[in-house]
Amino acid sequence: MDIGEIARALGCAAEGGDAEITGLCASAARVRRGDLFFCYKGRAFDSHEVAAKAVRSGAVALVCERRLELPVPQIVVKDGRAAMTAAARTFYGRPDEKLKIVAVTGTNGKTTITYMLDSIFRAAGCATGVIGTLGITFSGREIAPELTTPDPICLFSVLRDMADCGVEYVFMEVSAHALAFGKTEGITFRAGVFTNCTQDHLDFFADMKEYSECKKKLFRDGRCLRSVINSDDAVGREIARFAPFPVTYGLKNPADVFAVDVEERLDGSTFVMNLFDELYEIKLNMPAVYNVSNALAAAACARVLGIRTEVIAEGLAALARVPGRLECAGVYNGAHIFVDFAHTPDGLGQSLATLRKLCGGKLYCLFGCGGNRDASKRPLMGETAAKFADFIIITSDNPRFEDPYDIILQVEEGVRPSGRAYVTVTDRRTATEYAVGLLREGDILLVAGKGGECYQEIMGIKYDYDDNTVIREIIT
Repeated sequence: MDIGEIARALGCAAEGGDAEITGLCASAARVRRGDLFFCYKGRAFDSHEVAAKAVRSGAVALVCERRLELPVPQIVVKDGRAAMTAAARTFYGRPDEKLKIVAVTGTNGKTTITYMLDSIFRAAGCATGVIGTLGITFSGREIAPELTTPDPICLFSVLRDMADCGVEYVFMEVSAHALAFGKTEGITFRAGVFTNCTQDHLDFFADMKEYSECKKKLFRDGRCLRSVINSDDAVGREIARFAPFPVTYGLKNPADVFAVDVEERLDGSTFVMNLFDELYEIKLNMPAVYNVSNALAAAACARVLGIRTEVIAEGLAALARVPGRLECAGVYNGAHIFVDFAHTPDGLGQSLATLRKLCGGKLYCLFGCGGNRDASKRPLMGETAAKFADFIIITSDNPRFEDPYDIILQVEEGVRPSGRAYVTVTDRRTATEYAVGLLREGDILLVAGKGGECYQEIMGIKYDYDDNTVIREIIT
């Protein structure tokens, strides 16, 4: 593609000559010959500083926020991040226009809802794709996860591949960070789903108001043709007042889609769904009332997109599991062991509250908190665990560049005032071995925080680590 075509899409002119663009790149370490390299000033790093390295590695042109003394054509823009999104969409032929894309945003539940939607639409005979925390899947292909919402170059490249493979519907998680960085600008979503807004990411956002306002962006300016909103969430009720063609779902507050006669078991749930005044009995293979809520969200979204109720029920029943989302990892000594991604106070509390109701013995909770992330939630996580669990094992999550012991000390601040029994074991595998050894008939152990992740990040290195795998090795 000629650089002039990209410049026109950005509403700018290319200065310094012509160039044929064969690829896009925003990392100087990954540049290939023929690439257009994007420069922008981030919070921690200014990629203008590595533009010369990118040119030496083969970049034939630059998009930058200031003119650089380098011998290649340049497109000077006000916002390099925004330009990258628009350029990627143009370079890959606006693939979003050939797909029916559904966005799911919120603090918790995004992954589960995208998996539920995928199962429903496959039951309807549609070709589908999923983009989110657990990676990217479509047409029998699986791409390992990097970010909940990929950066624009990766995102539009994947959407191009999906369109070429005949995918019809795409269900994608849209994180608050993605909305803040404008990663999905230009995409008109067939529907947007809002789950909830609880404390998370306050290492990035100044406060909960800024965080919630960012999530509201998805439902403004015509980005979604339809909106599916959780009426049980305060921010959701605000969104429902301005979102386009809103439908609501909920368990506690009046809603268009709701559930009655909910029955929970360790191996799943059943309930009667009222879907726009049509009643249908639903079976889920996942426990927890919040998964009933997730199922209502998926059902409401599918129905407004034209899927029949009986197909919705079939698709929900067909979903055996969502990796790392309150997933039973095994039974040992008559005790059940669950793995869950819960990494916020609200998420951990909801999972523990569910297991507390279903536990006939002692409830154990093993968890840690990620390093270089919102530190203010660490004592809150400890307080939440102490509220529900009989015994707590505090360990490491992804410490990243922090000292794991320092993180554990902050979690302890929330546990100690309760007087609840607990231990600290810095090594996560050792902690899991210790916790499993405590289990007896009727007990439940929740291993929380990492869910379906297959690594543990320590000092910039991602080591192979999977809670499910570790648990199976211990109990077999």
